[in-house]
Amino acid sequence: MNEIYLDNSSTTRPFREVIDLITDISLNSYGNPSSLHYKGIEAERVLKKARYEIARVLMSGEDEIYFTSGGTEANNLAIKGTAYRYRRQGKHLITTAIEHPSILNSLYRLQKEGFTVDYLPVNDQGYISLERLGQLIKTDTILVSINHVNNEIGTIQPVEQIGKLIKQRNPRTLFHVDGVQSFCKLSFSLASWPVDLFSCSAHKIHGPKGVGALWVKTGARLTPLFEGGEQEQAWRPGTENVAGIAGFGLAAKLSAGQQKQDAALMHSLKHSLYQGLLDQNLKVKLNGPPLEEGAPHILNLSFPGVKGEVLLHALEEQKILVSVGSACHSRRPRPSHVLQALGLEKQCLDSALRFSFSSFNNRREIESVIHHITEAVKSLSRI
Repeated sequence: MNEIYLDNSSTTRPFREVIDLITDISLNSYGNPSSLHYKGIEAERVLKKARYEIARVLMSGEDEIYFTSGGTEANNLAIKGTAYRYRRQGKHLITTAIEHPSILNSLYRLQKEGFTVDYLPVNDQGYISLERLGQLIKTDTILVSINHVNNEIGTIQPVEQIGKLIKQRNPRTLFHVDGVQSFCKLSFSLASWPVDLFSCSAHKIHGPKGVGALWVKTGARLTPLFEGGEQEQAWRPGTENVAGIAGFGLAAKLSAGQQKQDAALMHSLKHSLYQGLLDQNLKVKLNGPPLEEGAPHILNLSFPGVKGEVLLHALEEQKILVSVGSACHSRRPRPSHVLQALGLEKQCLDSALRFSFSSFNNRREIESVIHHITEAVKSLSRI
């Protein structure tokens, strides 16, 4: 039986072309980009090309792209780097109750250091209230951080409207968007958004793990999180992961090039899985936004009466791989903070699974998943 991988919000299978490029760079362009000899210059060219590819997808300037070790570091740099840089201007920050742990934990740390944070609640579909956000922005608000696509339920926040509201209320407030789950998955341009900082990651778009980037709008400033050399304009010191960054650039180029057809495929697979389960007369609850509104690659479902973790392992026995929530905290026993914020009942919290798709998936796989979920749910419901 072939493996069916439906945990693409956790990580994706790398493109073969990306693996081949990483191997080639590792073997042949292994110089330090800071070195002045030809091996260093060769490596520097690799970085420049990758920076160009990322900037082209974001429709931004190449000098606004700063490479990091991943989305988590990019989020930490955006949050803490802004807070430390602008603390004399104010110590108030705003986020939502359903952010990624790299955002929430960064803000928890800042609160211990004397900053104040407001956590916006969401409705039962995961959307924030623009009215409530406007009420929270004050003269000492230095940063608002909101994810574009929620990694567990796929809610797409209206970033452009949010940014306009922030700048109307306080033009000096910076706006950070965690775009890890939307980069190369949705079509957008940073040039048209009132956004100051944007995070993205390679391994969510069929690139390598351990590589990410933070886009910083010209004029915004950050305080580095650690000391070192002058790499990445000294905002992210340390010798660059040249091969990984090259893989990131190629993955972005390939993913962006097929974004529209991939989105159509994933949305179709998502709809087929949900409808197929309903057709089997299973008790299923959709968590988050309606199918048509959510991100094309994320589907969160509850199966009341069945433990989510038990169902996950039953599917795993059939080589079907899914998630009970974000991979960043799926090994913890407590329910997802995202699903709790939606106000779900306990039986729905305990029975939730996340299915996340990629261009490597197909309709035949979904038919198999529907069959095995139906069998597993009916069997587990009798226990």
